[in-house]
Amino acid sequence: MLEQLVGAWQINHRVTLKLLDALTDDALRATLSTRGGRDVARQLAHLHEVRAGYAEVTSKTNRNAKLPHFAKGEAPTKKQLNTALEASAKGIETSIREGWANGGKLPGFKRGVIPLVGYLIAHESHHRGSILLTLKQTGHPLTDELKWGLWDWNKL
Repeated sequence: MLEQLVGAWQINHRVTLKLLDALTDDALRATLSTRGGRDVARQLAHLHEVRAGYAEVTSKTNRNAKLPHFAKGEAPTKKQLNTALEASAKGIETSIREGWANGGKLPGFKRGVIPLVGYLIAHESHHRGSILLTLKQTGHPLTDELKWGLWDWNKL
């Protein structure tokens, strides 16, 4: 069961990287906001920051790992996002494994390790959907192969 839970987290992470990999620099700057809301890059940075925050509060190992962080409002590059997302994905995997070894209990997330993974996957799915809508409405369409491929967890 532990490996299935870790595997689900890793697939979710690969979905995010698959989307990021398909984006141009121009697409990363796309936004529907007229009042300074997050562009696509900042939405992806937000995913990383949420991951990193939970990784740091739920794992002693991660607190000492010094995960990268972005300043509020910073619009990172594709390379910076990839590096940060890889680090925070590993951090969450560490939290999952430590929580599992502790009977599912995690400091900083009272409901436990399985609800944390569910929360993170739901959160990231929400933002990926928002990103897809932003891209579509700002003239940065993705291929059907990519759009459907994000849902083919048997191949990711």
